[in-house]
Amino acid sequence: MYAERVLSGMRPTGSLHLGHYHGVLKNWIELQHEYPCLFFVADWHALTTQYDNPQGIEKASMDMVVDWLAAGVDPNQATLFVQSRVPEHAELHLLMSMMTPLSWLERVPTYKDQQEKLAGKDLTTYGFLGYPLLMSADILIYRADKVPVGEDQIPHVEFTRELARRFNHMYGREPGFEDKAREAVKKLGSKKARLYEEMRTRFQQNGDRDAIEQAKAVLDEVQHLSMADRERLFGYLEGTGKMILVEPGYLLTEASKMPGLDGQKMSKSYNNTITMRESEESVTKKVRSMPTDPARVRRTDPGEPAKCPVWQLHLVYSNDGCKEWVQQGCRTAGIGCIECKQPVIDAILKEQAPMRERAQVYLDDPTLVKNIIADGCEKAREYARETMRDVREAMGLEYH
Repeated sequence: MYAERVLSGMRPTGSLHLGHYHGVLKNWIELQHEYPCLFFVADWHALTTQYDNPQGIEKASMDMVVDWLAAGVDPNQATLFVQSRVPEHAELHLLMSMMTPLSWLERVPTYKDQQEKLAGKDLTTYGFLGYPLLMSADILIYRADKVPVGEDQIPHVEFTRELARRFNHMYGREPGFEDKAREAVKKLGSKKARLYEEMRTRFQQNGDRDAIEQAKAVLDEVQHLSMADRERLFGYLEGTGKMILVEPGYLLTEASKMPGLDGQKMSKSYNNTITMRESEESVTKKVRSMPTDPARVRRTDPGEPAKCPVWQLHLVYSNDGCKEWVQQGCRTAGIGCIECKQPVIDAILKEQAPMRERAQVYLDDPTLVKNIIADGCEKAREYARETMRDVREAMGLEYH
């Protein structure tokens, strides 16, 4: 019914590190070549936990967008925008909050997790409880059918699907819906109408999900249907009303394999990061001072790569030949730790070189970033306004 669309966002935490690059941005760069993509700065989300100190959010947002561009996110292929510059997110969030059961919000797994993780902060706020709903509004406002997430975020997408279903069921019944839907079926022509009815029965009586996909394929072949009729037929097919909000699916992304300088996951909270545009001197110094296998006290002591954080970086950056050289050299004390670290330093600097080069253009002229964001916000608002028109109409709030 709607075009394929990918939506993903990041909270503005300032300069991004290589864990963000390997875990999220590399995936975004691939997706932008396959689908229409919308990537946004989730600045309102930052306020759910940072409400008492919002001063740095704007600068952190701009630094983050420069990192996206440096990584290779292309504003000619993807729409980059800032959440708070598209106020329709807030309107949809407010309207959906009227119909969202409190118990649904309280059972979102990350609600309890985050409260425990940030125990020193008062998170008994309305904004924090409602952030999964804001996340759902971010997705539903663009009728995005694909959301790239890690395994831990799947419950958020499921929650969004339930909300869309509840909304469509409550507000998607226009007066005379059944009659209008039957009239729309006749417009398919006898052969396609018969096929459509068969698929509808198969789904509604047997719960056959394949039948829905086949019926959608039939509808996609019909060019002359109006958007309203097309929506009615989708709703009629599934036994709901007119489909106003699209149930999103998720694209499962692999967890970042990027280790930090101490062997734990790379994270600002562990203070073990290398930022995407860190200077060559700093990268070299950080990797050279990484801890190694404690058994290698002297240069002549053999070691075990599996016990060394540097080996974790070799797994990300080195080819088979280099890895073999490390295994052999470390276990026989044939190479020293500084020698072992050098290929990692070289590989990180090689990965960062094009990022620094791309970023420099935007650092030299910050108005370029502002213009990219302004264009992206305008484009995002067009999509959002379209959805909100339908939402207001369905809820009886379209005052003519």
